[in-house]
Amino acid sequence: MTLFKEWNKLISGQTKATIDKFWEEYAGGEKKIYQDILANYPAKPAGKIGELAEKYGVRPVIFMGFLDGIQTSIANPMDLDTLDADSEIELDIQWETLLFNMFKADADYLYGLEEWLSIVSEERYKEIYDDFRRSRTVHVEKKPGRNDPCPCGSGKKYKNCCGKNA
Repeated sequence: MTLFKEWNKLISGQTKATIDKFWEEYAGGEKKIYQDILANYPAKPAGKIGELAEKYGVRPVIFMGFLDGIQTSIANPMDLDTLDADSEIELDIQWETLLFNMFKADADYLYGLEEWLSIVSEERYKEIYDDFRRSRTVHVEKKPGRNDPCPCGSGKKYKNCCGKNA
């Protein structure tokens, strides 16, 4: 079984009894990985997946979860289905895209890392956050009726969603 299939099996196999422990392991590992990557900017993280996982003190399947999450923030996304612990990787991270995607994922434990300020200025950090906020704004030409579907795409009626406080 490939690491990516193992990762998907791990995620889908969580229960109420296991989810907290899983997220503690995953988020803790992900935070360690990002702290190191950001602290070593502009170096490109590279090496064998198994060795990188060991370096960061995470299981290879957890490192695969990190790779799954960073796919939309690297210049050359990988075919995750083909990777195993011996696969060599090099991540050409698009830093501002990564920060934007962290805002989008609501990953405050990652976008709040102080190491970001050695990569982007405080002013640029705020600009990226403002870009993220603007990307979530729904522009409506005509105000929907109370019982119309909400234009944000939630599937709820407007009165129970974005129109609740309007």
